[in-house]
Amino acid sequence: MLEPLNRVELLTLVAAHRLADDEAYGVTIQREIASLNGREISMGAVYAALERLERLGLVRPRLSEPRSERGGRARRIFTVTAAGLEGIRLARAEAMRLWSAVSIPKGGRRS
Repeated sequence: MLEPLNRVELLTLVAAHRLADDEAYGVTIQREIASLNGREISMGAVYAALERLERLGLVRPRLSEPRSERGGRARRIFTVTAAGLEGIRLARAEAMRLWSAVSIPKGGRRS
């Protein structure tokens, strides 16, 4: 059974999945989260989430080719694993079940 993910971890996992293969690294994941969430989260929170997702086997890191604009350093690129995709599916299904159980009448408050 998948351990529950907090909001930042789930946003990080979804952002990594949405990015192209070689584009899922810290900064781009942070930007994608901001576009999904409507607000930024710190790089520290992104890296903490990536670390936990890696421990859970939901993402797998690899090093890119060295980048001249980074002084010859490589980037850590993250790929969502099959278990990570299943985690996204489960979280989506749970949210859909939750919202399907809520009835909000048009025009205001519930009586």
